[in-house]
Amino acid sequence: MTTISASAVKELREMTGAGMMDCKKALEATLNGDGTVNMEAAVDWLRKKGLSNAAKKAGRIAAEGLVAISTDGPKGAVIEVNIETDFAAKNDKFVEFVRQAADAAMHTAGDLDVLKNAPHASGKSQADALTDLVATIGEHMNIRRVALLAVSQGVVAGYVHAASVPGMGRIGVLVALESAAPADALAAFGKQIAMHIAAARPEALSRADVDSSALERERAVLTEQAKTSGKPDAVIAKMVEGRINKFYEETVLLEQSFVITGEGTVQEAVDAKAKELGAPIKLGGFVRFALGEGIEREEKDFASEVQAALAG
Repeated sequence: MTTISASAVKELREMTGAGMMDCKKALEATLNGDGTVNMEAAVDWLRKKGLSNAAKKAGRIAAEGLVAISTDGPKGAVIEVNIETDFAAKNDKFVEFVRQAADAAMHTAGDLDVLKNAPHASGKSQADALTDLVATIGEHMNIRRVALLAVSQGVVAGYVHAASVPGMGRIGVLVALESAAPADALAAFGKQIAMHIAAARPEALSRADVDSSALERERAVLTEQAKTSGKPDAVIAKMVEGRINKFYEETVLLEQSFVITGEGTVQEAVDAKAKELGAPIKLGGFVRFALGEGIEREEKDFASEVQAALAG
């Protein structure tokens, strides 16, 4: 199978202004018989899909937008759709697109490509409908990511922090609770856990889920710090393990102090709720999306902007 080079994707993006993933798809769909790229055919492919119409817009950074959740009993989805400005993120047409895209995400198994190709109310795909919306609103937009949680028994609860409209805002959280306890009680408790996650920003569910490379980096830093104490190696080892435990308390959800009550850990809160409801509860997973996280925003030089404005 031919691998599309990053340089080819970059070249096509610069030629058309289309998104990187769309450029990659165009190059894959129009390969020559010998497996080489056909740049001209790829441009035409994008034009036919209507993806090069917003050439100038596609080069802009879209870091605003909305995070939205959709839940239905034992299943829930969360998506992030970006747009350039906070003002445009309040546009009714954009809000409605994000709302129905979140509902469509419930049937995508958390796969971004599946979501982009899922049917839209217009009869087009979600991606094509979004392209039409770009032309209508006049800003670059992007369905950035999607995640889905499901349990065989129990609920997937959700919470949106700083919600601008119901189910949509700047931070969206899903929590999966596996249990035979009453669904309404589980959902209420799950929302509390989700609120905790929005505030505390855990990085892993349990110690077993902590990224091993991140843990080793932390251990290496802590070891070097401890060595400056000049204490014996045995004491240093104990100091490091103590600090690693502190690291777990700060980053692992089940070991974090439960911010809703301010008492005990999240695991202890789960155990207490299970006892109250008379059925075991397992916290099966969580997802936290914060709007724009990880997007490299353009650094603007204010003085240069003023000079450019004065120059006309």
